[in-house]
Parts: sequence; structure tokens; C-alpha cells
Amino acid sequence: MRIPVGPVLILLLAAGGGAAWWYATRPQPVAVRVAEVAPGRVEEMVANTRAGTVKACRRARLAPGIGGQMAQLDVREGDRVEAGQLLLALWNCDLVAQLELAEREAEASAARARAACLNAEQASREAARQEKLQQRRMASEEAVDRAQTAAAAGRADCEAAQATARVAAARVGVAEAELERTRLTAPFAGVIAEVSGELNEYVTPSPPGIPTPPAVDLIDDSCFYISAPIDEVDAARVRLDFAARVTLDAYPGREFAGVVRRIAPYVLDQEKQARTVEVEVVIADPPSDPPLLAGYSADVEIVTAAAEDTLSIPTAAIRPGYEDVASKVLVLAPDGALASRDIETGLANWEHTEVTAGLEAGERVVLSLDRDGVEAGALAVAAAGKGRD
Repeated sequence: MRIPVGPVLILLLAAGGGAAWWYATRPQPVAVRVAEVAPGRVEEMVANTRAGTVKACRRARLAPGIGGQMAQLDVREGDRVEAGQLLLALWNCDLVAQLELAEREAEASAARARAACLNAEQASREAARQEKLQQRRMASEEAVDRAQTAAAAGRADCEAAQATARVAAARVGVAEAELERTRLTAPFAGVIAEVSGELNEYVTPSPPGIPTPPAVDLIDDSCFYISAPIDEVDAARVRLDFAARVTLDAYPGREFAGVVRRIAPYVLDQEKQARTVEVEVVIADPPSDPPLLAGYSADVEIVTAAAEDTLSIPTAAIRPGYEDVASKVLVLAPDGALASRDIETGLANWEHTEVTAGLEAGERVVLSLDRDGVEAGALAVAAAGKGRD
């Protein structure tokens, strides 16, 4: 029996057209970025809420103890000085004269004390001779009494003269202290950061409660630390000697290892700012190319806990749960379908999160959660690159 060619051809054309329409209108796989579940190190960290500051371990803003005219200035900004080195001196000729006068008076008092004590010794010897003569009935009782009285008076004069000499020596100390207030010396070795004033200018000390610029700003540039504010919620997890990582704007692309050396024993409550606790971190190997400078801004990440060789995924792949709802991720199956998966998490930071249940090593989780069409049941294909779209 011969089959008509026309109807068959029509059927084939219809089938081909339907196939072409289905192919043209079928759901297209959405391109997503993925990350593989793999073992590694996950750290739990806290970070500063505002920029921290590089500070010198020792910094002294120095000024003379009294006001006066600057008569000597031996340093300039940038000079390196040693401990005890004279930085500046005020006009003090009057105090120098007073000190010399006090020293001469002390010498005179000491000499008078020696003379009084020598006289007292002579009187004591004379009293002893009179006592021996009385024993031989060769001296009267009156003579012995006069000699003993003279010896006692001599001893009293010696003690009084010695006390006067000590007073005079104390006056020398007072004069030296007054003179020292006109001299400004370095309390430690360091570098001069700033000098306020020039020769012959008048220096005025700060009145109580009214800060004025220091005459000399001295920095010990051999030791620095980072002072950073930590939110009060996170501060309870920080302990002394915890490891930390420090980044500084002045050293882009570099990270420095540090250690927590101090946690403030109080909370700062500043207006319009969250309550924070100041934490100090010391850099283990500070940079020298160029060296650190006091005042640099810095950011600190303090490691509060860590897990080694544990499964982890990027934190950006997780849709966090709430109350009794578990955290979820989208997994890209080998057949290209996206499947929602409940997971349990452990340690986490803003980059990686530990997965304690719900995923296996080698599975791929979706990072492009905000892309249109990315939902459970959709078809997807892994795109090149990593990170959040």
C-alpha cells in the first residue's frame, strides 16, 4: 500500500517546528558563581569599630615648670636625643647667683659647726682634767662644776652648729630645685617631634585645667603599639596575648602579625557613638621601610577562636536562619539543578564559615544569591570567577 507523501511531510515539518519552538522557549540555565566545599582553617575574629591609631609607647609633651624667657635651645625638630640631655633652658642668672650664695653659706655653716665641735671637745678634755685633779684633792668642786658645765654647753653648741649646717645644706637643695625648673631635659631617648618657640621668646606653663602647646614634644620611636576601639559586645571575647592581624593605610597590601598586650578595664561612653573598649596590640615585627609613625591609622582583627582542617564555605553563600529556622545554601548538583540545603555552622568570620553538618567536601555552593532566577529547582551553570555578584 502506498502512503501519501504530502501528509507525512506535513507531520515531519510540524514536529520539527514544535521541537524548534520548545528549544527556543525552554528555560535557559542561569550562570552562577560557585565555591567548592573544602577543608581548611576557619577563624572567629573581632575587629575595631572605628579606625585605630598607632601610638608611641612613650611620648612626653614637655614644658618648663615655670615661665620665663628662653635663653638656650639646643634641639630642633627631628633631632635625636639621649636620656638626660638638655633640651632648653630659661634665663636663670638670678637663680644661679642664689644657688652660689646658698653654697657659700653652707660652707660657712659647716666651718662654724667644725669650730664649735672642736671647742666642745676642748671643753670636754678640760672637764676630764679637772675631775682627775679633784680626785687628787688638787681642784675645787667649783672648778670641776664649771668645767663640766662648759663641756655640756660646748656639746650643745656643736649640735646647734651642725643643725644650722644641715639647714644651710638644705637651702642649697632648694636653690638647685628652683634652678632645675628652668632647665628642660629629656626623660628618655627619642626623637624631637615638635618645638614650640624660639630663642628669647617667653614660655608660659599651662594653667591648671587649661592645656597649652608643649615647648618640646618628645617621642620614643623605638616602640609602638596600636590602640583600637572594640565594641562592648565583642570585648568580652578578647583576652591578653591573643593573636591579631594589623593593616595600615600607609602600607597598602601588607598585613602585620600582632599580639594583644592590654585591654582597658573600663568602657568608653562617647556621645553619638557605640560603647567601646580600648584594646592595645603590639606588632611583632614592625615595618622599617619606611618605619612606623605615631598617628598612623590602623585596623585590627583579633583571632578569638580557630578550627583547623574543617569544612568551610564562603560566608557570602549562606542565607542566615532565624529562631528555629536553619541556615540554608543553594547547592549546584552535577545535573545542573539548584537544590536548597539546610546546614549547621560553627566558627565564622566575614569571609569563611565552618560547616559542621549538611554538606560534603567537593560539593559546590552558589555565591550569586542575588541574581535573578537563582532559586531552588532552577537550572544553572557555573560561571568563571569567584566572589559575590
